Amino acid sequence: MDIQRALKQLTEIKKLGGDMRLAAEEWKSPWQTLIAIILSARTRDEVTIEVCKKLFAQYPDAKSLASASVSQIESMIKSVNFYRNKTKSIINCSRIIFQDYGGSVPHDFEKLIDLPGVGRKTANVFLAEFDHDAIGVDTHVSYISQKLGWVKSSHPHKIEQELKQLFPSSYWGKLNLYLVRFGKEYTSRKKKDELLEKIKAVR
Repeated sequence: MDIQRALKQLTEIKKLGGDMRLAAEEWKSPWQTLIAIILSARTRDEVTIEVCKKLFAQYPDAKSLASASVSQIESMIKSVNFYRNKTKSIINCSRIIFQDYGGSVPHDFEKLIDLPGVGRKTANVFLAEFDHDAIGVDTHVSYISQKLGWVKSSHPHKIEQELKQLFPSSYWGKLNLYLVRFGKEYTSRKKKDELLEKIKAVR
């Protein structure tokens, strides 16, 4: 894939993707951002955002959530998928952040993926949100990247590496944002594929 062609296609993706707010965006602190990303896995962003508003109103920082009871948090986040597992993750994650990092989320990939509930995608989405050169590969990034021929692999880690080889690092942090907004804007697979075929033809 030619880099100039890929950049033109990315520009089209951005234009068509709308400006909906995603779960990772516009929270008051890095800790809130990280918790929102953890909760957003397999859950619609609009649902996650409303849950987080209520959660953060009562538990605004790592210290407060670290001491919360499982039953309290489960009742507050039950509208997100896998809420029981996520409850344990965000409480334990907050406890480590408070105890080991003084309440501040580390901006280091290896330290992030050691936290409960934080995998490679979550860590990369978090880092990208704070202007680090990182690519979070979710289902939207995976599907669109393969459809446009940007990558050959279907494995998230390999997709991440192939995208890093294709795009300059200055674009890495925006790839997830643009592709996810596009993916969520067109919920019809037929419509999405029609648009991707047109974008694929861009030279």
